[in-house]
Amino acid sequence: MSRHPVAVSAPGKVLLAGGYLVLDREYTGLVFGLDARIHVHVQRLPTSPGVDLSEVIVRSPQFRNAEWRYGYRETEDHRGIQITQLKGHSTSALSENKFVETALAYALSYISATSDIKIGSTAVTIVADTDYYSHPHSANSTNPARFVDFNVPLSEAHKTGLGSSAALVTAFLAAVLTHYLDESQLELNSEGGRRRLHNLSQAAHCAAQGKVGSGFDVAAAVYGSCVYRRFSPSILEELGQVGSPEFTKRLTAVVEEPDTSTKWDMQIKKAAAKLPRGLRLVMCDVDCGSESVGMAKKVLAWRKENPDEAALLWATLQKGNEELGRELLRLAQGSTTDSQDYTNLSDTILTIRSLIREMSAKAEVPIEPKVQTELLDACCRVSGVVGGVVPGAGGFDAIVLLLENDALPTLQRLLETYKTTNKDENGPGIGRVRLLSVKQDFEGLKLENAKSFADWLR
Repeated sequence: MSRHPVAVSAPGKVLLAGGYLVLDREYTGLVFGLDARIHVHVQRLPTSPGVDLSEVIVRSPQFRNAEWRYGYRETEDHRGIQITQLKGHSTSALSENKFVETALAYALSYISATSDIKIGSTAVTIVADTDYYSHPHSANSTNPARFVDFNVPLSEAHKTGLGSSAALVTAFLAAVLTHYLDESQLELNSEGGRRRLHNLSQAAHCAAQGKVGSGFDVAAAVYGSCVYRRFSPSILEELGQVGSPEFTKRLTAVVEEPDTSTKWDMQIKKAAAKLPRGLRLVMCDVDCGSESVGMAKKVLAWRKENPDEAALLWATLQKGNEELGRELLRLAQGSTTDSQDYTNLSDTILTIRSLIREMSAKAEVPIEPKVQTELLDACCRVSGVVGGVVPGAGGFDAIVLLLENDALPTLQRLLETYKTTNKDENGPGIGRVRLLSVKQDFEGLKLENAKSFADWLR
């Protein structure tokens, strides 16, 4: 079994098309993985000779006081591994991290249910690429280009909306399982290994969120860029919680799909998500952020109250989203040079934005707020910018743009002095707009060099 240090990373994501629609299996989402990654390093926890601990220490050293200590023990009746948060020197208030705690419980429960190994104590370190958070501070950073010391408590960090929770849960589970299990039990780069990690990550992420979401963010974390159709929620509805009788039996069935009754029915089409060689994807952070859960509830409530109107609008949106994917694929397959005609692509994006604004008005939800409309329009007037959207659930998260490679310097100059003129928006304003360094990345989970995180370990 592997007890040497292990490091695994998972990408962030941007849902270019399919916001809200991806919640329903009738529709799909076009999601691109990003080269901004969450990295998880796992190693043995050093102990004195003869001392046998049952403890996992999780640290996120880029943030102040971000340390969580857990004890664990196996329970009877296949209830799984019970996790108990311990009081440590930097967790005096016992601040919780639901995603870390849930991922740890699911990882150790699955390991105990499927292998005979002794689960030893470990130290887990989580490091995020800079662009996951707004306005990073580089104090005490040895590599400011990729990892920085954000110099704030985790609760005060402003996310840019790149899907940090899904990437965290996925990378955490993959790193812990890879640390404890050998390749005969789990091969990270095999199709079967990835599928099991996908299933386990979806289950753990839904449990941490307290709801069964669409899962597109976890799918992107595991597989990278893809066209995604969600799984049936019923797959996870009977799983129950860690600690319930027979939990590990149900969890193992969900992860390993032993028969047709437990088969996952999501569709993940990697070959359908492409960008032409002459285009790149960039994101602009507006340092506000939205409560996507509350927005989704309002949109779904409008859909329920206006089923015919919503069905027509969503069907039209789906056609536009599919046309966007087809046009990107057509351009990608025909791109032998960096210069192509992007008129149809630009028109398709504008049509999608118009439909999104229509849904935004009908549901009374700021999916594309006026300040974001103003920003997108300003960016799209830059020569070489093909189009852009407020991705995913919309709101005040970072916007995404598709642009020709040589348009980046001009866009950067615009954003350096950009100020919104729209003052009547019911919501947060946007201040300085920062061009993030992220770009599209088609790769999902990957093993990293564990030694590259030495400066962040202790």
